[in-house]
Amino acid sequence: MRRYGMLVLKLGVSIALLALLFSWVDVSALWQTARRASLPWLAAALGLYTINMIATAWRWYLLLEAQKVHIRKRSLFGSLLVAAFFNNFLPSNIGGDVIRISDTAKRAGSKTLATTVVLVDRGLGLMALVFVAAIGATVAVATHHGVMPIWPAWLWAGFIAGVAIAGPAIFAPHAFSRLLRPLTIFHAEWVGGRIEKLTHALARFRDSPGAIMACFAAAIFVQATMVVFYFAVAYALRLDVGLWDLSVIVPISFVVQMLPISFGGFGVREATFSIYFIGIGQPKEAAIAMSLVAQALIMLFSLSGAAVYVSRDHRRHHHAHTPH
Repeated sequence: MRRYGMLVLKLGVSIALLALLFSWVDVSALWQTARRASLPWLAAALGLYTINMIATAWRWYLLLEAQKVHIRKRSLFGSLLVAAFFNNFLPSNIGGDVIRISDTAKRAGSKTLATTVVLVDRGLGLMALVFVAAIGATVAVATHHGVMPIWPAWLWAGFIAGVAIAGPAIFAPHAFSRLLRPLTIFHAEWVGGRIEKLTHALARFRDSPGAIMACFAAAIFVQATMVVFYFAVAYALRLDVGLWDLSVIVPISFVVQMLPISFGGFGVREATFSIYFIGIGQPKEAAIAMSLVAQALIMLFSLSGAAVYVSRDHRRHHHAHTPH
C-alpha cells in the first residue's frame, strides 16, 4: 500500500506541475513549435542518443574489467537498453539499476560487487554532470554579461566537494570502510561481510587508476553527447538557445530528476528548464517544448529495451523447456 501510495503521490506531483506550467504558457504557440519540428534533425538527435548509450555501456564495461569481471560489451549494451526501458516507464530510475545489478551479479559472483560497480558508475556520472555544467556556466556567464540563473562558482564548489568525497573512497578504501563500521550494529555479520566486499572492490579500483580515469572521461563524453542531443532537438524546433546554456541546464535537469518526487521526472524537468530559460530571457514555451520533445525521443528509443527484454525472456523460457 505504501508503494502504491508513493506512486499516486508522484503522479500527482507530475500532473500538478505540468498543469501549472501549461496554465502559464500559450498552448497554441507551444503546439506550433512542436509541429514545425525538423524530422531529419530529430533523427540526428536519435543517432546522437544511440552513441550516448554505446558510450555508457563502454563505461560500465571498463569498471567491470577493473574488477576482473568479463562480460561482452554486446550483453552490457542489451542490459542497458532494458534498464533504460525500466527507467523511462517506471516511477523511478532505481528499476533500471536493479536490472543492471541482476544481469551482472552472477558473473561477478556477488550482488555486492555488482552493486558497487553500478554505484561507482553512477557516482562518476554525477561528477561528470556537475563538471560539464560548471564549464558551461563559466562560458555562458560571459555570453550573458554576468546575468545567470546559476553561478559557475556554485557548480565548481559542488564538483570539488564530489572529488573530496569520492577520492578517499577509491584511493583509501580501508579508511573509508572504517567510517562504515558503525553500521554493523544493525546486523554485525551481514553488514560486516558487505563492507568487506565493498572494501575489496574499492581496493581493486584503486589499483586500476587508468580504468577510473578512462571511465570518468567516458562519463564526460556521455554528458557532452546529451548536451549535443538537446541542441539537435532545439535546432529541430528552431529555438534560439545556445550550446553553452544547454551545457548548464541539461546536466542540472538530470540531477533534479534524481529526486524521487515525480513520475519519470515529468513536471520537475519542465519546471527546471522553464526557470533557467526565463533567467536567460527565453520564452517558457521554448523550454517546455524542448523538454517534452527530447523526452519523447528518449522514451521512443527506450522501447528497444522492451524488445530486448521480451526476446531475452523468450530465450530463457525456450531453454527451460528444451530437453538436455
